[in-house]
Amino acid sequence: MEIRNTVHPDDFKHYTTERIKKEFLVQNLFVTNEIKLVYTHFDRMIVGGVCPNKPIRLEGKKELGTDFFLERREMGIINVGPKGGVNVDGEKYTLDTKDGLYVGVGSKEIIFSSDDDNNPAHFYLLSSPAHQKYPTEIVEISNTEPIPLGAANESNVRTIYKYIHPEGVKSCQLCMGMTILEPNSIWNSMPCHTHKRRMEVYFYFNLPDDAVVFHLMGEPHETRHIVIRNEEAVISPDWSIHAGAGTFNYIFIWGMIGENQTFTDMDAVNMADLQ
Repeated sequence: MEIRNTVHPDDFKHYTTERIKKEFLVQNLFVTNEIKLVYTHFDRMIVGGVCPNKPIRLEGKKELGTDFFLERREMGIINVGPKGGVNVDGEKYTLDTKDGLYVGVGSKEIIFSSDDDNNPAHFYLLSSPAHQKYPTEIVEISNTEPIPLGAANESNVRTIYKYIHPEGVKSCQLCMGMTILEPNSIWNSMPCHTHKRRMEVYFYFNLPDDAVVFHLMGEPHETRHIVIRNEEAVISPDWSIHAGAGTFNYIFIWGMIGENQTFTDMDAVNMADLQ
């Protein structure tokens, strides 16, 4: 498990591109038959990826100081690849592409597998500390309520799908969902915002090999950018904006933890103040 420390915004403004990538960019999430985990000290979120060509078990880690991975944690999973399964304490949940799964605190045995070992699933996961148990529950994208947003003249026509949230599949503090941009739409989360009560992680996928997203981050009055490619994630601190523009339309998964689970709790940034 890779450990990432927190960063003060006064230090961030002096970072080179390479330093920004080192601290905030999460790459190579899907290595065949490995579990890639990145632990950030921003609210102790864990970002991970699993690409199983045979069943692979999620084990407890020394960095967590617990006997098993979800002893004091909960987890959200979304499959961004071919069909696969997640076995939770003996019960198997089958996830098609874009289906999700919430796994509650206290679940001991987590095993990932693919329906076709030659064409393995890509399980993207987020895990947060938890103090209350909620039931493990599958979240099929077809059963989530689509929320259309944006306008063609602003190049941001998109649909939001909420997976784990207070009005849907409940959790202790993790919120998680997916935003799908329509063709010819490239912008996400603009006009931008911050939310000092929560940190967030963005995971971008469905990008062609020759396409990128320019992800904007930093304090509103002094922004920086980071170049994101397919199936890469970026850690967004509570003090940072999080927005982006792609050279091609894309999909991104967002996940948040912090003081509340209120999706609309954000501090809007006036476009005139953005620098």
